[in-house]
Amino acid sequence: MVNPRSIVVNGDLGSGKTTISVEVARRLDLRRVSVGDLYREMAQGRGMTALQLNLHAELDDTVDGFVDQLQREIAASGEQLVVDSRLAWFFFADAFKVHLITEPTTAARRVLSRPSSEVEAYSSLDEAKEKLRDRSESERDRFIARYGVDKSRLRNYDLVCDTTRANPNELVELIVAAFEGSIGNEILSNFPPLLLLDPSRIYPTDDCGSLRVENESELVESIRELGPQSLEPITIGYADSVFYVIDGHRRLSAAIRGGLPLIQARLLAEENELVGGGQTAREYFESSVDANKIYNWEEAHKVELPLPRHTRRSAENTSQP
Repeated sequence: MVNPRSIVVNGDLGSGKTTISVEVARRLDLRRVSVGDLYREMAQGRGMTALQLNLHAELDDTVDGFVDQLQREIAASGEQLVVDSRLAWFFFADAFKVHLITEPTTAARRVLSRPSSEVEAYSSLDEAKEKLRDRSESERDRFIARYGVDKSRLRNYDLVCDTTRANPNELVELIVAAFEGSIGNEILSNFPPLLLLDPSRIYPTDDCGSLRVENESELVESIRELGPQSLEPITIGYADSVFYVIDGHRRLSAAIRGGLPLIQARLLAEENELVGGGQTAREYFESSVDANKIYNWEEAHKVELPLPRHTRRSAENTSQP
């Protein structure tokens, strides 16, 4: 059955919005609209960088007002589109909403590799990471103040995709499949968003020693052959910009060992939503994810997981006399 909804794609700089939205539009034979291109033209016309225009927009409502009205008019036209915009999910209420995420250093490298311009130019990887973080935080603060919405909240979206290691063509295939209802349909219909996550960036809440490893080699070979669709989605919590597994450690382990760049997952709770037992997602994360579990998981799976803030605070408190 043909899906008549528009598709809106958002994500921070370096997440792959342009690459993905262009190819999705081509695959579905839809017109693509990029609000980001318009925003960069506005910045250039004012002699500003994109970050400077973001900061200026916190004080000058006319900047957002112009872009907002344009998006409202496009949404009201009724034309089925692919829209590349950080806030289109807010204006296109009935659209299929895709949110792209990526590891910050990877995003900075991607942006740094682009031809520099008067609007976006960075002298180093560290500067790119800092400016991208500042720009994202500026946008988030502005959207909360102006619209009362938080772009970092995953419940805003139908589909969340990690582009850190995923091949763009494979990712487009999965996005189109989700849009057309051939993958993740139960989650998309009843418990959105559907998560397509990089398994090597998900944190464990159980120790590796508790995993059952019998027949894991068979599971690994199966997923190598059939891909992420062969695994039942794992259950995920989200807090402090970190994804952690609540149910499905063995499937996650097999996905990593099988070299999968993506695994399907269901979001049980994020931040202050309840996981169960009276604990919020953040409380469960802080009580269940510790440095020892992370180190053991890293060693067993040959991955690197930066220590979350609460584990660093715990280490500092332990070291104090």
